[in-house]
Amino acid sequence: MKDYEQFVNDAVELLCRLIATPSVSRNERDAADILQQTISEDYGLDCRREANNIWITDPWFDEKRPTVLLNAHIDTVKPVSSWTRDPFAPTIEGDTLYGLGSNDCGGGLVSLLQTFRLLTQKQQPYNLVYLASAEEEVSGKDGIERVLPLLPPIDVAIVGEPTGLQPAIAEKGLMVLDIWAHGVSGHAARNEGVNAIYEALDDLLWLRSHRFERTSELLGPTLMNVTVIEAGTQHNVVPDTCHMVVDIRTNEYYQNEQVYEYICSHLRSEVKARSFRLHSSRIDPEHPLVSRCRAMGMQPFGSPTLSDQALMPFASFKLGPGESSRSHSADEFIRISEIRKAIDVYTELLDGAQL
Repeated sequence: MKDYEQFVNDAVELLCRLIATPSVSRNERDAADILQQTISEDYGLDCRREANNIWITDPWFDEKRPTVLLNAHIDTVKPVSSWTRDPFAPTIEGDTLYGLGSNDCGGGLVSLLQTFRLLTQKQQPYNLVYLASAEEEVSGKDGIERVLPLLPPIDVAIVGEPTGLQPAIAEKGLMVLDIWAHGVSGHAARNEGVNAIYEALDDLLWLRSHRFERTSELLGPTLMNVTVIEAGTQHNVVPDTCHMVVDIRTNEYYQNEQVYEYICSHLRSEVKARSFRLHSSRIDPEHPLVSRCRAMGMQPFGSPTLSDQALMPFASFKLGPGESSRSHSADEFIRISEIRKAIDVYTELLDGAQL
């Protein structure tokens, strides 16, 4: 491993400042201010900002070369109640840095930034863009979707989500459905009306038992889960509406719109999708960067969790320090050695790479 100690120190120092600055989704302004100040004043790099999204463009930029995007997000989820520490007090114990957002995905955010600094010390065979995006945890409209039109055309992206520094070359999509079964209210004592809960039963059974035919080698099957049911107002009134929420995780063989139409054709109830925009994403397993990952001893895999990849209309894969299992959990942490290794891996993967 090369000597990146100053860059590691810079990464850890910046991450501590970010942890100490609450940046729950849609409230990232203060953290974005810190990042912008660090990049421009401490690192001497020109950066741009749109809302709470911060990006830097390669000083060697040449539109004739392909462009690589290094992306991670600034925002965090809200801390769960079971934290035993102050989630906004960065604490280093040995090799471990505790704090909200340290793993998801502060480690990737600061590691990719230091990688950008290292790689742009000389001209590469490609252009490099670093983007710290907002609102990833809520797939918000003022996050990466807002800033992508302002960036140069991107050929491939590395997303710094926690993957144990293994390349996640496919990712499941997400679609949430609201489903309403309708009945007629009446007095329960006289068995009046039409019970909307009973009207929903056949649809619930179909949602529980249906299996989509095409299974992905990387992502497995497309999954449906009924996660919320709401009906009734009091014990003696037959409910006239039963509302259900369905969480659907699509693999790369199914577009969200296709799944929606298919479900509508099989249910009696009223169905509405909250959004179609969060599609499954993948990169060609033979892409030069994925091939280079394998040559470095990494093992490509498929990820069940959603990221900003869903909003990227170009090839992308996730590769970052930390573990997905630590994300959104109490006493979240990242290891400093993981940050050090990430900078080393990113640099080895990208330095001189031919796309």
